[in-house]
Amino acid sequence: MRGIEGAREYFRLYGKKIKEQFPDVIKYLAFGICGQGSECLGFDDEISRDHDFEPGFCIFLPDEDVVGRKTAFELERAYSDLPKEFDGAKRSLVAPVGGSRRGVIRISEFFEARVGEGDGRLSNRQWLSIPEFYLLEATNGEIFEDNYGLMTEIRKRLGRFPEDIRLKKLASNLLLCGQSGRYNFQRCISHGETGGAQLAVFEFVNAAMKTVFLLNRKYCPFYKWSFRALKGLDKLSQLSDSFEFLITSDNDQKTAALKAEIIEDICRMLTSELRAQKLIGGEEDPELQAYAVNSSISDPEIRNMNILAGV
Repeated sequence: MRGIEGAREYFRLYGKKIKEQFPDVIKYLAFGICGQGSECLGFDDEISRDHDFEPGFCIFLPDEDVVGRKTAFELERAYSDLPKEFDGAKRSLVAPVGGSRRGVIRISEFFEARVGEGDGRLSNRQWLSIPEFYLLEATNGEIFEDNYGLMTEIRKRLGRFPEDIRLKKLASNLLLCGQSGRYNFQRCISHGETGGAQLAVFEFVNAAMKTVFLLNRKYCPFYKWSFRALKGLDKLSQLSDSFEFLITSDNDQKTAALKAEIIEDICRMLTSELRAQKLIGGEEDPELQAYAVNSSISDPEIRNMNILAGV
């Protein structure tokens, strides 16, 4: 079974033992699987089992003023007594409360480790500066049961960028698309700087890919999963092959000319979606599009930040 499916089944079979042992505490607990690991994204396979992979689930509980330290450690001991092997995988030794990917975890500590705030209430600058893969870790996976409601509430709060934040990040990445792809790549090729040209391509693909995720209102995952996630998006997922060609091909004269054409094609497709979402008017150049998107931001604090504040 895949990670989330296996965790769900493990909880179905053995979670009831936890509930039976702690009837007075169940009303404060949430159960699920989320955070680090390909299994929390639904991307795990047989290779994923060679490290940091184990059967089990998370028991999320509120702070000590609601569920005390003694009860938390009793929950952890009860969890450690559950079967150590399931579906061909073995569980690791249980770490102290909050010290591992599975087992008992304080809700506030889970979110503070990822976004810096235990309640998920972020300032504008935090929204702009926190890496998207951390926001994804905070909201991925699946909550099987949430009796207290706090875990679900905070995940919902962090579930997507506020619109003005999304627009700022779009503006920042569009500006980088224009600078790196339509301008610096060509100049590096003209100077014979093939290494510099490839760095420009990497910058363009990174910015364009993040633009695609923003247009889909999705968080971009950790880089090694970005292509996998891109292919599952509703909009512009077909750009995956073009992105991969750009970063894996040479910069000889013929290939560089082809790459320049592909960059233009990608920009045209991004432009089409930007217009479909009514984010730009007649602007064709990504840099001009960046300023058009930025000017549509409602919050003056965010609008007046440096246009690259979103990267």
